[in-house]
Amino acid sequence: MPLIDLRSDTVTQPTVAMREAMMAAELGDDVYGEDPTVNRLEAWLANELGFAAALFVPTGTMSNLLGLMAHCERGDEYIVGQQAHTYKYEGGGAAVLGSIQPQPIDGEADGSLDLAKVEAAIKQDDFHFARTRLLALENTMQGKVLPLDYLAAARDLTRRRGLSLHLDGARLYNAAVKLGVPARAITQHFDSVSVCLSKGLGAPVGSVLCGSVALIARARRLRKMVGGGMRQAGVLAAAGLYALQHQVERLAEDHANAARLGSALTELGYSVEPVQTNMVYVQLGERAGTVKAFMAERGIAVTAAPRLRLVTHLDVEAGQVEQVVQAFTEFSRV
Repeated sequence: MPLIDLRSDTVTQPTVAMREAMMAAELGDDVYGEDPTVNRLEAWLANELGFAAALFVPTGTMSNLLGLMAHCERGDEYIVGQQAHTYKYEGGGAAVLGSIQPQPIDGEADGSLDLAKVEAAIKQDDFHFARTRLLALENTMQGKVLPLDYLAAARDLTRRRGLSLHLDGARLYNAAVKLGVPARAITQHFDSVSVCLSKGLGAPVGSVLCGSVALIARARRLRKMVGGGMRQAGVLAAAGLYALQHQVERLAEDHANAARLGSALTELGYSVEPVQTNMVYVQLGERAGTVKAFMAERGIAVTAAPRLRLVTHLDVEAGQVEQVVQAFTEFSRV
């Protein structure tokens, strides 16, 4: 593995304490509902976020897919951002597997969807159109945090127009830490929430879908259908439970490292978008093609993109951020 991997916060390794929790996990057959550690994780997170039930699944893609399919029937529609994971980065699963039509709209610079545009996209109750059933938001969205008053306004809109509201909360806890509020202050506005455990929280595998008892019962059936039923899954659930109980507050360290990196790159003359959480976006333009190899020679892993994303996480220390700054200093002189 590269010395400093900034490609994503999915590359984190389980800590020693997390591995010990996995080794000690009580196990059973989760398809039968008999794995005590999975049951503990689901109950803990549902209670934490203010929902009646939850479902542990292998991936965030599956969690979002089950959420969309549990809310919508074949031929229904969900409104979503053009750059949202549930639309752009999850293989078109809602359309391919759920026969759910996406209605994408352009996102705003702050990561939100203009609610006036959302309302304008809602279809009339007419058999010529797919039935609009759901609005899907993402928080954080490319590292940007959706304000609480915006979430309340989105909730008001969906209630007024008879829609459900789903949150792709892959980095929910980054948003909560940035806002300085309990995660429930965010999730209280939603009918369902997908929480990823394998990004900044540092677990190796897994996501959890939270919602009502009826929605989770439907999602559980769908999970089996798409191959997500696992057996002694408590080994994995134990890592997620450990992450939620021990590795949330430390996300502030990732945010501080990202802020330091963004500030330093700005001082070097790079065009850097405002940094809110653990993502730094740098405009490289024509130089994008050379930065990946240049950084690799210095033990730093990045992607090659004109709009370069650098992601801090629990395996990137403050001292390593300074090494990255030095590498970009050298790159700027090439």
